[in-house]
Amino acid sequence: QVQVVESGGGLVQAGGSLRLSCAASGSTFSIYGIAWHRQPPGKVRELVAVKFITGPNKYGASVEGRFTISSDNAANTVYLQMNTLKPEDTAVYYCNAKKYVGTRVEDYWGQGTQVTVSS
Repeated sequence: QVQVVESGGGLVQAGGSLRLSCAASGSTFSIYGIAWHRQPPGKVRELVAVKFITGPNKYGASVEGRFTISSDNAANTVYLQMNTLKPEDTAVYYCNAKKYVGTRVEDYWGQGTQVTVSS
């Protein structure tokens, strides 16, 4: 089992910045990627950014150039630096750890952290 806990959400004015943290614990061996998703009010959940153990990071089109995903491997923590925030970035942000279990992939989700951007 893997536990995933997000933190760092809050209220910020448009144009401001926030940094979200995602701490993974438990059986973190074989985690091959950690992703950030978000779910705006009344909308479906969408991918924001993903960091794999190997290969380039990937970003959603709406955040490319504004958000940066990074990691502190020693601390099993992934960060999402969000700059130049816009009101449309308002959402609950979820962290998702992807882990190989044999030939299967298991997804582990955090409880989410609210980000609200005021205009």
